[in-house]
Amino acid sequence: MIALDTNVLARAIATEIDADAATRAQRKRAQALLSSGQQLFVPVTVIEELEWVLRGAYDMSPDDIAAVFEDMLAVENLTVDRAAAVGQALVWYRQGLDFSDALHLAQSGLCSGLATFDARFARTARRLGLEPRVSAPG
Repeated sequence: MIALDTNVLARAIATEIDADAATRAQRKRAQALLSSGQQLFVPVTVIEELEWVLRGAYDMSPDDIAAVFEDMLAVENLTVDRAAAVGQALVWYRQGLDFSDALHLAQSGLCSGLATFDARFARTARRLGLEPRVSAPG
């Protein structure tokens, strides 16, 4: 099994119109690896970073990013670390939570709550009725 770094996935996913020859070559190699049939692994940290890269560097919309991640979860030879939590985070992401916040919450299911000073996160989670409860400490 081969673990994938964020930059390999970003190269395979994002199209750069003005890409130089080296970037185009990396894209081709990344896509070849993904379609090789080899068993591949994506750490949950790479998923989190990839959302940030696709949104920030490539200006992809949350819906497009969610669709990419949903496709990744369905690829037979691609194992996504903590796939159930990633899937749950995608549901909440589509409902308006920041992806990182959604992923933190999705991995906190055995806890009685999630403490944060991020008022927007707490407000959105409360509005959506999400569990565990998100609130400021104290």
